[in-house]
Amino acid sequence: MKRLSRYGIDGFILAIFGAVVIASLLPATGVWETVATWATRFCIALLFFLYGTRLAPQDALKGLTHWRLHIVVLAATFVVFPLLGMAMKPLEPGIVTPGLYAGLLFLCLLPSTVQSSIAFTSIARGNVAGAIVSASASNLIGVFLTPLLVIMLMNTTGHAQVSPSAVINIVLQILLPFLVGQLARPFIGGFLIKHARPTRLVDRTSIVLVVYAAFSESMREGIWQIVEVRHVIIIVFISCVLLSVVLLLTAFAGRLLKFSREDQIVILFCGSKKSLASGLPMATVLFAGQSVGLIILPLMIFHQIQLVVCAILASRIGHAHEQGDRTD
Repeated sequence: MKRLSRYGIDGFILAIFGAVVIASLLPATGVWETVATWATRFCIALLFFLYGTRLAPQDALKGLTHWRLHIVVLAATFVVFPLLGMAMKPLEPGIVTPGLYAGLLFLCLLPSTVQSSIAFTSIARGNVAGAIVSASASNLIGVFLTPLLVIMLMNTTGHAQVSPSAVINIVLQILLPFLVGQLARPFIGGFLIKHARPTRLVDRTSIVLVVYAAFSESMREGIWQIVEVRHVIIIVFISCVLLSVVLLLTAFAGRLLKFSREDQIVILFCGSKKSLASGLPMATVLFAGQSVGLIILPLMIFHQIQLVVCAILASRIGHAHEQGDRTD
């Protein structure tokens, strides 16, 4: 990594693009799909265990009670995004097909990601405790709120039913490892703080695995075979514009409301992303009997773009902060 940085190359970003290329050429299938899934889950659990060991209990409690921060993140996720989704209605049917517009609106109604939002916050040296609460709350609330928003704003078949497995996954992969880490902090916290650099590898590895697993899922779905190339290009462009607008709005909101630098990072990364992990199973249930592959295409594209863009942003923000600490 140090050698690459001398030439202005970020090894982490290079790994992100490498995961995209490998997943496109060699997607995880069969037994390797299972291996990739469990490897990602293990890495995420380890990630939150390490967060638990590094965070002092008083900092975690402070993150839990920081209600102003969480309200702003939830507003970005479930108010700003849906409004932007409805604002894109004039694009149908001249620019995008009705099915693709449904997919664009659907992605705007989803909760935020959890693991990547928190990992990016950590990489950018933001308020990790606040990010854990904000991202987890968004995902938990989204389990119930997203289906309601879909029923209110979109045409669905049947009654929306959301599996409790989403809540169970959050508890098992995120909250439980974090709590175990808090309990283990008195015994190993000091050692891990002294050896912080190796633990950062877990942050980056988790993101790379998520990118690989997501692109592998896209390839297994054969999603690129059911739409025209021009439609893919249009969705890529719209996704880039949508993400740019939300990033600008969340950055502006953090400064306007006079949040600290660490909290502004939470708003930026937790309020600007959408969860593929929650979106795929929800789409399967909410749009039963319809072309689910077409509806989730915008989500898949937006998800990949947000990971790459936010990885670059997080790396640059974190690097700038480290440089500032050195000059001080």
